[in-house]
Amino acid sequence: MTDPVALSRLAVEALLLALVLSIPVLAASMFVGVLASIFQSATQISEPVMAHLPRLLLVAVVLALTGPWVGSELVAFATRVFSGR
Repeated sequence: MTDPVALSRLAVEALLLALVLSIPVLAASMFVGVLASIFQSATQISEPVMAHLPRLLLVAVVLALTGPWVGSELVAFATRVFSGR
């Protein structure tokens, strides 16, 4: 697979896959970050732990829930790449 067109197509596919696989974690992190910021500004609590701890916990939960899907997508992509299809 030394064809430049095929390599560029694989690179685009890999970047799109990375984007799609990261969306659930990033979306959950942003949502909790906004909620924590609203809570901190409403209560005027400026504790950094209040901003990072809920985000850390939710990211761990989302990674645990989406892990099998992410793994299967990565294995499917790697199989396509290394089998030459």
